[in-house]
Amino acid sequence: MPISRAEIPTASGHKLISRLCKHWAHKLEVEQGEGQGRVRFDAGTCLMEADGERLVVAIEALDVESLDTLEGVVASHLERMAGDEPLTIVWEN
Repeated sequence: MPISRAEIPTASGHKLISRLCKHWAHKLEVEQGEGQGRVRFDAGTCLMEADGERLVVAIEALDVESLDTLEGVVASHLERMAGDEPLTIVWEN
């Protein structure tokens, strides 16, 4: 299973995880804890962990095509939830 990871500099990581988990909980299986979140998509899983300075996002997908798709989905939702805060999202896989 291919994996991709991004370390995103932000002080808003906890807030972003909370917003994303609430947003996706209506359609997907979501687990949320203190500074952490897990979202299960049909094609893979997104794990998020925040501290005071960054948000770490890891995606594990069934195949490379699904990984590329999930990277785009997660990045676009993070940017939308961040509002006016610019995020630098660089995926490493």
